[in-house]
Amino acid sequence: MLNNDILRRLRYTLNLSDNEMIAMFASANRAVSRQQVSAWLKKEGTAGFAECTDRTLAIFLNGLINEKRGKREGIQPNPENKLNNNIIFKKLRIAFNLKDNDILAMLEDAGLKISKHELSAFFRAPEHRQSRQCKDQVLRNFLQGLQNKYRTESEAKEKNKPKTLSKPQIKNNVKIQPKQDEPRKTLSLNKTKFVWKEK
Repeated sequence: MLNNDILRRLRYTLNLSDNEMIAMFASANRAVSRQQVSAWLKKEGTAGFAECTDRTLAIFLNGLINEKRGKREGIQPNPENKLNNNIIFKKLRIAFNLKDNDILAMLEDAGLKISKHELSAFFRAPEHRQSRQCKDQVLRNFLQGLQNKYRTESEAKEKNKPKTLSKPQIKNNVKIQPKQDEPRKTLSLNKTKFVWKEK
């Protein structure tokens, strides 16, 4: 998978603004501009697109871990210059504090069913004889599973957020209260009853 695609999908999943993206990089000691973030989030082949390098994505993922799990004291881990799907998968697992069963459920929700043994092989040290390469299909379905869970939660929070009341405005040193719905006025007509009397 392209690093730009991963960055774009994570931004959508977490519903992050440009400022929140910038803060995520800053959490891993990397200053970036809004223009840089915008260029990384563009699709390949569109005007202004810039490649998100392995190191750039590694910095973002480290920042994500810091934001989600808390920044540890002391020397911060150096971002990798070379990433692969296994490293990305592991960083996301740490950031979201996921257990094996959580990940398996997310993968199944996205349409991919694997065993716990297959999953554990992705997180083993590369030199371990039972280590396995995480293919694009697995990582793509995991990202979809993350989106299904966390994007839904984010939208629910936005929906349930209490609405803020309008503040009074000041004009010519006079406080103008916001207009409120006035009760509907009704016009009642008193009917006059005429009585005819015979002479």
